[in-house]
Amino acid sequence: MSQTLFLVIFLVFILGILMFDLLVIGRKQHVVSFREAAIWSAVWISLALMFFFFLRFSGEIIHKIHDPDSLKVILNKYYPNLYIKGLSYKESLLVYRRESSVNFLSGYLLEETLSLDNLFVILLILISFQVPKKLYKKILFWGILGAVVLRCLFIFAGYVLVHRFEWVLYIFGLFLLYAGIMMLIKGDKGKVEKDKKDHFLIRFARKIFPVEESFESERFFVRKSGKFWITTAFLVLLLVEFSDVLFAMDSIPAIFGITRDPFIIFYSNIFAIIGLRSLFFLLANLKDKFRFLKTGIAFLLCFIGLKLLFEDLLTAMADIHPRPVHSLFVIAAVIGLSILFSLLIPEKKKV
Repeated sequence: MSQTLFLVIFLVFILGILMFDLLVIGRKQHVVSFREAAIWSAVWISLALMFFFFLRFSGEIIHKIHDPDSLKVILNKYYPNLYIKGLSYKESLLVYRRESSVNFLSGYLLEETLSLDNLFVILLILISFQVPKKLYKKILFWGILGAVVLRCLFIFAGYVLVHRFEWVLYIFGLFLLYAGIMMLIKGDKGKVEKDKKDHFLIRFARKIFPVEESFESERFFVRKSGKFWITTAFLVLLLVEFSDVLFAMDSIPAIFGITRDPFIIFYSNIFAIIGLRSLFFLLANLKDKFRFLKTGIAFLLCFIGLKLLFEDLLTAMADIHPRPVHSLFVIAAVIGLSILFSLLIPEKKKV
């Protein structure tokens, strides 16, 4: 099975589950309950863990590795720092499986954490436009589907850029370090204006198309008096997609600090993104509970930025070879501590 064929099968499987949720379970617009959101969150997390174990025991399938030569090609291309000198093919394959599976899990946790900030921005967008709660699921579905396409383009474009100009990784590192420090200083990314209805993208769309202001049709496009109109729901979807593009500017460079394998990056991104919709309904009422989440995200951005900047230098000068599991431990610890401190030290209510 080729890399492309496996990728196509993977996407068909994921899209099949999403369409089943949209057309069968969600065929009628309804407010998503906490129970439904919890079940689907468990489904997507379980699928991500299953994929981790698939990589752990059969990870060579995604790159069509079947002999020592094909393994060597993949390692040289995507895992140049993986040390397998003196190992047999079977032993090298085990090392590769462990490396790719841990990179996937690290990337998944990192992307899921960075995306939490985006969830709260999406919530503000929906509230700002007074979107009926029964439309949340539909807007999030198409928003996430669009994010999958955009992430695919960003990831493989990023890989081509890094593959041709490896020094770009240092620019990624500087950008992430700057973003993390600014988040620590300001406490908010400020990526979407407070008044969402006055966003430049919304103003531009209104100039191009007539807008149906109500949510009565529950559609993105309508025809009135023989003319093509966009609805407010479409404007909301447009802004949701735009917010994901902006947040991808952090998350895509960050995951290149975990691995340079574009397929592992893509799979971890997809599992993180498709789980966001159900996670959104779980966290929608908890946005003020995790007061230290932004601090944790800022720390992760700084950590990945420093890793991109100094990993090669440490390897060359001190013969230090950071392993993927070290990044996994740091990411898991930061997430856990952010949640723990948020629960132990809640924000004092203003009198």
